[in-house]
Amino acid sequence: METTSFKRSRLAFAIAALCIGSTTSMAGAQESAAPVSAEETVTVVGQAARLRTSLNQQRMSDNLQTIVTSDSINALPDANVSESLQRLPGISIERDQGEGRFVRIRGLGPDLNSVSVNGTQLPAPEGDRRAVALDVLPSGLVSSLVVTKAPTPDMDANGIGGNINIKSISALDKDGPFGKAKIEMSHNELVDKTSPAGALSGGTTLDLGTDGARLGVAAALSWEEREFGSDNVETGGAWDFGEDPAVLEEIEQRDYLITRERLGAALNLDLELNPDNLLYLRTMYSRYSDDEKRVGNIFEFEDHLAEGATGSAEVERELKAREEVQEILSASLGGEHRLREWLVEYSISASEASEKEDDGLGGAVFVAEDSFDGVGFRGTRKPDVSGPASLYQATTFSLDEVELADSEATDEEQNVRFDITRDLSFGAHPGLVKFGAKASQRTKETDENVWVYDDFESAGISADRLGMENFAGGELDYNPGRVGSDLKADAIRDLVSGLNKADYFDEEESRINDYRIDEDITAAYLMGRVDVRGLRLLGGFRYEHTDLSAEGTRLEDGEFLDNRVSNDYGNLLGSLHARYEIGDRTQLRASLTQSLARPTFEQLSPAFVIEDDEAEFGNPNLDPLESDNFDIGIEHYMGPTSAISAYAFYKRIDNFIYSTDVAGTGEWADFSEAKTFDNGDTAELRGVELAVSHKFSSLPAPWNGVIVGANGTWTRSDATVTSTDDGTPVRRNVRLPGQSDTTGNLTLGYETDRASIRLAGNYKSDYLMEIPDVADERYDLYEDDHFQLDLTASYYLMDNLMIQFDAVNLTDRPYYAYTGSEQYNAQYEEYGRTYRLSLTMTSF
Repeated sequence: METTSFKRSRLAFAIAALCIGSTTSMAGAQESAAPVSAEETVTVVGQAARLRTSLNQQRMSDNLQTIVTSDSINALPDANVSESLQRLPGISIERDQGEGRFVRIRGLGPDLNSVSVNGTQLPAPEGDRRAVALDVLPSGLVSSLVVTKAPTPDMDANGIGGNINIKSISALDKDGPFGKAKIEMSHNELVDKTSPAGALSGGTTLDLGTDGARLGVAAALSWEEREFGSDNVETGGAWDFGEDPAVLEEIEQRDYLITRERLGAALNLDLELNPDNLLYLRTMYSRYSDDEKRVGNIFEFEDHLAEGATGSAEVERELKAREEVQEILSASLGGEHRLREWLVEYSISASEASEKEDDGLGGAVFVAEDSFDGVGFRGTRKPDVSGPASLYQATTFSLDEVELADSEATDEEQNVRFDITRDLSFGAHPGLVKFGAKASQRTKETDENVWVYDDFESAGISADRLGMENFAGGELDYNPGRVGSDLKADAIRDLVSGLNKADYFDEEESRINDYRIDEDITAAYLMGRVDVRGLRLLGGFRYEHTDLSAEGTRLEDGEFLDNRVSNDYGNLLGSLHARYEIGDRTQLRASLTQSLARPTFEQLSPAFVIEDDEAEFGNPNLDPLESDNFDIGIEHYMGPTSAISAYAFYKRIDNFIYSTDVAGTGEWADFSEAKTFDNGDTAELRGVELAVSHKFSSLPAPWNGVIVGANGTWTRSDATVTSTDDGTPVRRNVRLPGQSDTTGNLTLGYETDRASIRLAGNYKSDYLMEIPDVADERYDLYEDDHFQLDLTASYYLMDNLMIQFDAVNLTDRPYYAYTGSEQYNAQYEEYGRTYRLSLTMTSF
């Protein structure tokens, strides 16, 4: 299918005409005497150690961005890039096993944002997503993190929420040689494990002795191996609200033991031939290993049970054990050349991300011969299961099924771009015109092979070898109650290793999850900027054309067919930014921009599964989400280390994507179920951001060391979703999935020349996770609100030697998700507190 979309082009042209038209009308004016950079930022630093420098950057910048520097990252107990970003206004994070992972900007989900390293967009390791899990990247590799909330035309348009650009270290940013070394030990109280970490970074600038030429060399290396765990009890939303009180169909207990290893490296070379000519090579590599073991119980009640009641239940013991390895490699080669009033920039970049799992134990299931009587639970938020003692006896269960899997997902992107800037002076008003183009090619591939071993006795394995006692270890420590004995993954793998794998190959599961998606994007833009007294205007437009092709498998009533589809669309996007100075200390900012977000790879998947009157499939013909964005704000500077800001924003999003059931309509008229993805009509997001940073340096000692930082974001959203209920169309108004009404941070700190202490609280309110049934809001899944308190204290033993203590999750806050209302559990998980002690040596 081919379509070409020029939606909202009138607005794009209007914005372009307003800015470019006013600029070109003065093209005959004299040239600017001094170059003016086209890269502008609004800086709001989360708890920065150097407030003066950060606030000065904010005051002089143009378009709406948020930055956290390496000083800020080190000032709080944030182990990875995701956790560093959560301190900023409008930013919240999704956690996995208690660690920050994916980033949300202004309440919009991670797949609606883009991530880049040194300006090069990063692909995603996970097979079905565009979102990059930022816990993959150690914070020790980062020079600064730049979150753009209002893009300029010279930026990629992808990212309705915004873009996160990770800048690695550069020697040209330093005066002379520099270096930093850090060693660390952390302890997780839930599993009583201690884990090591370390980081090393440094660089220098070499004088080449030819016309002022110099070479900047900077490198960084970071490593961490962390052992921790979690205790979980979840229903997955399996409540039946047709009864009063609600009754439960199924419940699971899970005990996790996890080892995560992060290895990161960066090498940057900057060759400055002279002040007007620069060549560079910027690279970053990250390897993330997640070795996870999960032992659990699954209780399926024969008659759905209310709290406090008992009945019969079928019970399974299950073990999952797998190691996933994610890798990201990014490299960019480019140059910058100043030719009088012209600035020419170009780059060739390549990035690759992958996720691989070898011999993963997707599930070893142990079953009992009979169901159990007298099984029940107490508590609907944190259910505590009770039952006969035989529930936890290894001799009660025997091995019924083993699933092993190998999988690999790769995401590769190559791009080439050039940008040309012409500095101009329109009478007494300096300005510039900038234009350029970019071409990128992206390929996403997934490949999975699954083997399911069952009917062991037919394979010659005797029943006595299948007893769970042959695979059991000691009793597990499980806080929500009792979960039973540990299980040994190696013993299970040894049991099936002698069987012929070909006999157990699951062709359906293996083939249906394999696909390839090619996405080619070509883009061009034109923008201009002009200063008129206290007013700066920057604006223009960008056009992006997307060609998509997808290859996958259609499984229809047991028959495999190849499925190939294509799609084609174009988007013209405009933007206008204004900054106006009101006196020496106050300035106004406003932005009118347009952006887009392409569907995720899961949503675009060409896979079809059709069996009898049920179907499940992706939708490669989805339109991208398109957004008109408006931002307006005011900033006031009370002094060199104090500022307060307020922003209001509004987004109108067309074509937002949601999961739906189209059974009973069109070609699916005779189906009872047909699950897919579709474009919605229009959604709206509006909100307010407030931020304040202040160091009380003007107060008499000891109060001059007090630091306060606070920010809050309040958002609201409206969207409409549709589905069918017994063939009847159903529509419902909802808030956007992933959007928290309130997020905020409060940091209280105290600093002297040698000592520093900071107490930081982070809060986000509940948000909608999933809509299982459009027709019945009682089954909507929500993540509960979350407040976490962290502490950092540091002391300089010598001028260049610092010791630091971190306490993470001081209040031992668990993760909680619920179904419909807060009293009904979907998932409860607790992680315990983590303590870290580190020693850092710096040399500048």
